[in-house]
Amino acid sequence: MVFSPLPIASAELSAETPEFLTHSFLAWFTNSILVTAIVLGVIMWIVRSCTRKIEVIPGAGQNFLEAVVEGFYGAVEGILGDKMTRKSFGLLGTLFIFILISNWFGLLPGVGSIGWHEGDKFIPLLRPGTADMNMTIAMATVSMVLWFYWTMQVTGPVAFIKELFGVKGGMSGPILFLLVPLFLFVGVLEVVSILVRPVSLSLRLYGNIFAGENMLATMINIGQIFHFPNWLSSVLSCIVPIPFYFLELLIGFLQAMVFTLLILVYLQLSTAHEEH
Repeated sequence: MVFSPLPIASAELSAETPEFLTHSFLAWFTNSILVTAIVLGVIMWIVRSCTRKIEVIPGAGQNFLEAVVEGFYGAVEGILGDKMTRKSFGLLGTLFIFILISNWFGLLPGVGSIGWHEGDKFIPLLRPGTADMNMTIAMATVSMVLWFYWTMQVTGPVAFIKELFGVKGGMSGPILFLLVPLFLFVGVLEVVSILVRPVSLSLRLYGNIFAGENMLATMINIGQIFHFPNWLSSVLSCIVPIPFYFLELLIGFLQAMVFTLLILVYLQLSTAHEEH
């Protein structure tokens, strides 16, 4: 097995699952886990650097971090209210920052394009964590488990079941008995919707990031695809991807925002009536 740095044109991800970096006792260690560890290290280093010395008159780093946290906290509090914000802000803030940096980390030169060959298969050293379905499924599952736990804390199981299957609108009399089967059916659909949420959350994030990686690889390889001369292919590989890099920066931000906002909305829908 020989290490060979490859041009970024080889960065197309060809598998839905990550590649294992070793076959020893660390056989579970994949290239996406390595990137996840790097991203977590970067986040902790930034936060530690900005908060190592807390001052009454904050410096640039502390001021930036406080502005981000306070701004995000205020936005969440305006939707969830004070009680649920104190419970869920740690999860929501962590999800947004981690997904955002993971998405943008995948755009760095060398991510997905430096690695080695095992036979005919290329093993990239680094793979974006959010381009690994295991990671997106894990985040979605943990988020929904905590959503259920917090919902049960706030509403209780009886009120939760009543909200799902109960007849709404204060109906009474004979019409109530006619509407019971309808609202039971609607409740079953709502339960199915809740069970599908981890799948939709994980596939949405994974699909956008995985597709973006492959789109960039296609744009970089555009000259080779159309069999242009080598000199022209080299020029096009530097020029054509530029607008798509800016597009991927925007998509990376939007996908982090969408994932976080959906968890926030799910919490708001299941707990807001109790807040009032």
